[in-house]
Amino acid sequence: MTNNNLHNLMTQMTQEQKSAWRIEKHYMDESGSDEEKAFWESLLSDKKTHIAELKGLIKSAM
Repeated sequence: MTNNNLHNLMTQMTQEQKSAWRIEKHYMDESGSDEEKAFWESLLSDKKTHIAELKGLIKSAM
């Protein structure tokens, strides 16, 4: 069993990965304008950064 902190980090990483997948596979293709597509691209970049940071935190917490 993991401690609560590790569980929280892993849960958040899972949510970020799911969100990034939806943005990449659906939202960007369905965007209605270049402005919206730029927003999704920026958000996807942020999500990937957060995922990488969470991976590092999880490794150090293990």
